[in-house]
Amino acid sequence: MTTARLPLFPLNAVLFPGLVLPLNVFEERYRALMRELLKTDEDEPRRFVVVAIRDGREIAPTAAGMPDATTVPSATERGPADGFGPDPIQTFHRVGCVADAAKIRERADGSFEVLATGTTRVKLLSVDAGGPYLTAEVEELEEDTGDEAGALAEGVLRAFRSYQKRLAGASERSLTTGAELPDEPSVVSYLVAAAAVLDIPSKQRLLQAPDTATRLREELTLLRSETAVIRNLPSLPAVDLTRAPTHPN
Repeated sequence: MTTARLPLFPLNAVLFPGLVLPLNVFEERYRALMRELLKTDEDEPRRFVVVAIRDGREIAPTAAGMPDATTVPSATERGPADGFGPDPIQTFHRVGCVADAAKIRERADGSFEVLATGTTRVKLLSVDAGGPYLTAEVEELEEDTGDEAGALAEGVLRAFRSYQKRLAGASERSLTTGAELPDEPSVVSYLVAAAAVLDIPSKQRLLQAPDTATRLREELTLLRSETAVIRNLPSLPAVDLTRAPTHPN
């Protein structure tokens, strides 16, 4: 397996290969990361690892035994591991996604606007907090297709269209005349995982599925379950599945 040491960017979100991730970077530890990436020629990949925080948020700085809010450094002054406990790797899910920052724009106030795309799944082997930002030794995870992935992808796409229709309150005509969805099984599995309105643990389970077929099989179960719930909640507000939020660090 291929291993590498890359900058680490923890988020309250799960990134999937092929999906776009906009970031609003304002903490100094992540500004330092972006300044380092800018040293790489723009024709070369500017890679970092996005990993989901295990408990869904940074560890509260006012937790038992920690200083009160008046002595906690501001967001711009935090050290590389602040908020992630004494052993940061324990705070993160062990499977993340390499991101390639195609666009990094520094604002006048020193913050950054970043547009990155997920590329490859990786497993965290270790985390180092010795520099200005976290780095991680990671191992690339192969994406095996698995048995019946093609047939499962077709079923997932049908279930996703039904789910999307229920969620958005759209008509069947408006869905079938819209943009075409992909048919390559692994791409389908990642797109549906990213677009479905699921909590972080559910998305994380999909990211770390051992192969495409397993991911698609779990998505089919999730989509059918979520569609049944929505069917019984006709007052559920519509959600725009195509809108990608900007993640502040």
